[in-house]
Formats: sequence, C-alpha cells, structure tokens
Amino acid sequence: MGKVMVIDISRCVGCYLCQLACKDEHVGNDWSPYAKPQPETGHFWMKLEEMERGNGPFTRVTYIPTMCAHCDDPPCARVCPTGAIKKRDDGIVLIDPEKCDGCASHGYKPLCAEACPYGAIYFNEELKIAQKCTMCAHLLDNGWEQPRCVDACPTGALVFGDEDDPKMKELVEKAQPLHPEVDVKSRVLYLNLPKPYIAGTVVDPSIREVVEGAKVTTMDVVTGERRETTTDEFGDFWLRSLEWNHKYLVKIEKEGYEILNLGVISTEKDVGLGTINLYRKA
Repeated sequence: MGKVMVIDISRCVGCYLCQLACKDEHVGNDWSPYAKPQPETGHFWMKLEEMERGNGPFTRVTYIPTMCAHCDDPPCARVCPTGAIKKRDDGIVLIDPEKCDGCASHGYKPLCAEACPYGAIYFNEELKIAQKCTMCAHLLDNGWEQPRCVDACPTGALVFGDEDDPKMKELVEKAQPLHPEVDVKSRVLYLNLPKPYIAGTVVDPSIREVVEGAKVTTMDVVTGERRETTTDEFGDFWLRSLEWNHKYLVKIEKEGYEILNLGVISTEKDVGLGTINLYRKA
C-alpha cells in the first residue's frame, strides 16, 4: 500500500514544530542506507513557508509546510546519472547516499535538484551528495506509523497514512498537489490552499462613519461569474476564495448612496483596497 500525506493549510498555525522535528531527527544523525546526516544549516527537508498576503489592515499570513512531493513520476529519478534515486513500492522516493556522487561530472551541480519542480532537493557541500526528505522511512520500517513532522504537529494539520485506508482515501479525494500545473502525481497533497481575496473599508465621508450593510459585488470579466458580500459593522468587506490571476469588476451599492464602480481589479495577489468613500445621493 502506498503512503500519502495530506496537509490542511487551514489547520496550520505556523508553530514550526514540523520543521524543528525534522531537524531534530536528521541533523547529526546518520540513518544509512536511508540518508546521511542533514547539515545544521541550509537544508529544510520540511520547510514552513510564510505567505504574507494583502496590505495595510487587510494583511494576513498563511503558513504552508513544504517538502519533497514523493512523486509517482519523479523527474529527479529520470535525470539521475547514477541511478541513485528510486521510488519504493510504498511510493516513498529515496536518494541512495552511497550511489549519489552529487553529479561530480557536472561540477557538483546535482541534476536532480535542478529537475525538482518543488525545489525540495538540497546539496550537501561537505558530503558532496544530494539530499531531501525521506518521509522518515527509517522510522516507518522500524514500527513507527508516521514521520516525525506528522508526529510533532499539534493541530492535526499533517495527516499521514496508507492510500487505501478509507479515512485517507476521503482526504485524498478532496486534496490537490501544491503545484497542480506540474503533473508529477504528488503523494503530498493539500487541503484549503489559499485563494485570493479583495477587501476594503467603506466609509461615508459626509459623516465620517463607516457604512454597514453595503452590498459589494464582483464579476469575473472572463467567465461572468458573480459573487457578493456585505460590509460588516466596521464597514469592512472581504470577497474571499476568488481565483488567482483573474480580473474582477467590483461594484459597491447601498440604498441612499450613489453606486460606486471600482473598476477592474486583478488577483495576481491579494488586494487590500483600504478606505473607500461612498457618497450619498444628492
């Protein structure tokens, strides 16, 4: 049975325990034939990425644990000149530290690191070998049920198991790879990956008060899809779960006020519009 990991971004609080547990397990520890020791600095076989989103009062931070995807179709294995990279029957992809020579013939520029679409392979300068996450295979083969990063997660954001297990199967069906545009059949999948938002605060400048209950509508200029929300008691609105790199026409309206068209806004990144004045009808 193949192993899979599902990471729920909505549960990750950025505690860094997954990253620290990986360091604790692999720095200074020789787990041959699975892996040689991870260097103290420079390597992140499990890395917590901080994604700062929006701006001003609408700034948010999303945390995304990243690691080797343990692809069913691993590009790293295809380019390895020594055959050091193999995918096990359980789906875990390992780099044999005895066979790996760091691509010495290429001036110690590991082809696997260049081929990896996730940037998850590192070069050990001292040992002259390529290294990455092993999914703690040395522990799994000796009775452990999950890797150290999963064991350390206090919120249950990281879930690991057999792909045929009904609970894992249910999670996998809802999840997606971190980079769906790269078809490598990742065994590390994600739930609730961030989608862009457009946010702002609507204010009545004539009385210097926020406007509660104003309707804010977006229309995707390509698909025509519409979404709407209303401003809260603070005059704030959040149009969430939009699509990346789309263009939206944004309109604000409330009885007694002039309709305000904000124009076309692109979601190449999250958008904080700041304070928006809504004027009363004459």
